[in-house]
Amino acid sequence: MSVRVDWRQSVALTGTVTKYLAVAMLVPLGISFVYGEDTVVFLISIAIAIVVGLALEQVSDSHELGPREALLFVGLSWGAVAVIGAIPYVIAGYGTESALGEPVNALFESMSGFTTTGATATDEISFARHSHALLMWRQLTQWLGGMGIIVLMVAILPEAAVNGAQLIESEAPGPELQKLTPKIAETARLLWLFYLGFTVLYILILLGLHYTGYAPNMDAYNAVAHGFTTLPTGGFSPQAESIAYFSPAVQWAVIPFMLIAGMNFALFYLLLQDEYAAFLQDRELQAYLGANAGVAVILWGLLFTGSAPPLELGGITQGALENSLRQATFQVASLLNSTGYATSNFAEWGNTAQGVLLFAMFIGGSAGSTGGGVKIVRWLVVLKSIRRQLFTTAHPSAVRPVRLGGQVIDEDVINAIYGFTLLYLLTFGIATVFLLLDAGRVGLELTVFEAISASLATIGNIGPGFGFLGPFGTYELFPETSKLLMIFLMWIGRLEIIPVFVLFTGAFWNE
Repeated sequence: MSVRVDWRQSVALTGTVTKYLAVAMLVPLGISFVYGEDTVVFLISIAIAIVVGLALEQVSDSHELGPREALLFVGLSWGAVAVIGAIPYVIAGYGTESALGEPVNALFESMSGFTTTGATATDEISFARHSHALLMWRQLTQWLGGMGIIVLMVAILPEAAVNGAQLIESEAPGPELQKLTPKIAETARLLWLFYLGFTVLYILILLGLHYTGYAPNMDAYNAVAHGFTTLPTGGFSPQAESIAYFSPAVQWAVIPFMLIAGMNFALFYLLLQDEYAAFLQDRELQAYLGANAGVAVILWGLLFTGSAPPLELGGITQGALENSLRQATFQVASLLNSTGYATSNFAEWGNTAQGVLLFAMFIGGSAGSTGGGVKIVRWLVVLKSIRRQLFTTAHPSAVRPVRLGGQVIDEDVINAIYGFTLLYLLTFGIATVFLLLDAGRVGLELTVFEAISASLATIGNIGPGFGFLGPFGTYELFPETSKLLMIFLMWIGRLEIIPVFVLFTGAFWNE
């Protein structure tokens, strides 16, 4: 059989993406000048990104991608940016005690950043161990990966816009692409403008809280750093205590923006068109907000009554209306859409509360959002198709299509959603077993619950898990083989599994 995929075109365009990553590194380079830290690190990293990018571009002089080349390009690009993004960690950590100096740990941190997972492989996040420039690069990788590197390339590169629909569909979270305008490049630019606009608004609000005295710790550096990781549902923070480091006013301010990040960004176009009713009547939006509210109420009840956390934490939230409501609302909003921020060490909460949070982690954000997980719309279609199956079993002659928001869902779409969901759960289960076996091989004490949370947190791009993987914990203790598996899980989870798995099939490569 002859090879059908012209991989050279995909590699060449991947080089273009790699080359432009050097432009993003100018941000931490500027920070390095301000603080006088790690300037050489980013000068070297920028040089490497440019050289590698230019070298890859020479593989082919054509950037015209067919459907298969587009799939290969998306997969290669996300792998390439993670590798290039790890270079500053390796250089900065070389010869120091930083865990990020180890290549596997650096790649884990970089992949976690670009896929907006928010899991860390370093033992300590602090300005005493890492420079302001390096920690800002860590934040920036999440912002770049949030709306999507390929979406950005389609928005600014004419050669990528030619196959923009195929590229964005391969990268964007959710079962289908919503075109806002006739030209896909314009759609990509609109999505990034929404994303940028909300990021700027969020930073300004945080700065406003700081200068009015409600957030003394939220200086300009922290405001920008958290602006880079809230809207992409990333969860990285330059503070080891995450959002718990900041005042309750900041914690309340973060919640609505985490909720916005989990919404379908295409819906905001309806608001620009004054179609408020269509915005509010969107079934996925209603289900997303309803799921957040419902799970938060359950968790709030557990925290307020003191029936879930251990005694020492129960004393903090039991009977405390504002505190328990804030903790519950924040953690559900953070984990349901895969942000991963924390206002408390929920890994120390009782089993019931942790079970509620684990359930929230399975739900996921909306299609077209920056959130991870299975996605609300898929669960809606699965539940509606199950109800349809029960009805047609009782009424064999009935013809009953699955509808969502008054629209009939095509049977091919339903089958694709079932295929994705099954593959997602199967991959998650196999990875859980591997993590348990690998931990036993090296003598790492890993409970089943911790292994489940590690597998789910990486494939769902959520970040924190339970036990020693909690919001203030680290993945550093895992053996390198487990870390490599979780790097793979983060990669395929961000690209919705199937666009990556198809690259490993013979049918993809051959006539």
